[in-house]
Amino acid sequence: MSFELKLLIWSVALTFIQMLIAVWGAALQFGLPKLSGNRENLPSAVGWAGRAERAHQNMLESLVLFAVLVLVTEITNKNNAMTGLGAQLFFWARVAYTAIYIAGVQWVRTAVWTVSVIGLILIFFQLV
Repeated sequence: MSFELKLLIWSVALTFIQMLIAVWGAALQFGLPKLSGNRENLPSAVGWAGRAERAHQNMLESLVLFAVLVLVTEITNKNNAMTGLGAQLFFWARVAYTAIYIAGVQWVRTAVWTVSVIGLILIFFQLV
């Protein structure tokens, strides 16, 4: 298995962990009985629980892009040092982004998100 595919698998694991954290936060905020229902009229989570949910949603959006780029890299056999660097930038920036977003650190969060996007761009330019 290539390095990029391994980081894709770890990115899926990170997304799963984010989901668990977001559910935990929502459960603390609303209680399990409300979460086990159909969630009609359930307000948005606030505080760290809301930030955890938004971090998870943002990861879902980014994971699609990362997965497509990594899979195309694999199919076309264009793995190289730059695609590996791009995958590392994406993954480690997303790990940091999760913690920083949940902690509520605004400008640092944006900077770290930008690093993850640079990782995607590095992979992209190896494919075109």
